[in-house]
Amino acid sequence: MTTEPAASFPVLSQHLRREREVHPALTDELSALLQEIALVGKILARDVGRAILTGRIGYTGDVNVQGERVKALDQWANEVMVNVLRQSGHVCTMVSEELDDPVHVAEACGKGQYLVCFDPVDGSSNTDINGIVGTIFGVRPVRGARGEDHPASALGPGTDQVAAGYIMYGPATVLVYTAGHGVHGLTLDTLTGEYLLTNPDIRTPSHGKTYAVNEGNWHRWGPATREFVEALRAGRDGARSHSARYVGSLVADLHRTLLEGGIYFYPAEPASKMVGKLRLLYEAAPLGMVAEQAGGKASTGTQRILDLVPGEFHQRVPLFIGSAEEVERAEALHSGARL
Repeated sequence: MTTEPAASFPVLSQHLRREREVHPALTDELSALLQEIALVGKILARDVGRAILTGRIGYTGDVNVQGERVKALDQWANEVMVNVLRQSGHVCTMVSEELDDPVHVAEACGKGQYLVCFDPVDGSSNTDINGIVGTIFGVRPVRGARGEDHPASALGPGTDQVAAGYIMYGPATVLVYTAGHGVHGLTLDTLTGEYLLTNPDIRTPSHGKTYAVNEGNWHRWGPATREFVEALRAGRDGARSHSARYVGSLVADLHRTLLEGGIYFYPAEPASKMVGKLRLLYEAAPLGMVAEQAGGKASTGTQRILDLVPGEFHQRVPLFIGSAEEVERAEALHSGARL
């Protein structure tokens, strides 16, 4: 990160305008949508830090379609994101972790409109202990002139995405996105209210020194995952040993991995029939696009994440994501090779 004064950094609108000049696929409509998502980040950044003061911690008492208890912060953030995207005029359909079914905005459907899949607050339980949380999003084109086929627009492979990214709410609020031509990071300047381009053209190192995984689940893993962790610790076959770094927020752990290299993973567990935990549409696929655009990889351990075709909106998958070398080692082991 540079130490230049904030005035020297391009703001988000300037950056997107320059990107459109070089990459025509970044249309005016998509650029406008990314700025609406950035607006959501400003709203959430302001109020996530006040969640304990406004009563938006703990649970609502409801249970969502996935059988999970609904957190107050998740519910509120979902309403914010739905309202902003609905009013943008650029979004025909929304798929969210907090919605049982997609939300369809009929009046917004037409040529050039989009479907957005999102997790409004990743790691929301971290707010109870003043930890880092984030927002994850993936943008897809809507099929059909009036969005008649909008559910199928979501149920396609991750390669259908035209943009993806995340917003991380930590000591600073950081927006990281890709529109298919590299990955860029912008930091919210709380003095001006502008996102400033602080990390242009992010490239993930081919290997790193850390791994992030919930090792409390060790007893639930299969032998391949256990062997992979032991190999990372020991630094086998000429590879350096890795240190464990785990925040418990997918966005935070991925952000460190994206910048410094290494690997984050949430493997499948035999007891859960190897389906994994993370949701494909609004967690794994968007972050998979970010990782690949930064030169990294994202895999289930046996398949490329972006090639997976979901069978339903809340499908879960295993995820290995980060530096190419570490993900390839995980794939080799899970395919039956020895490290």
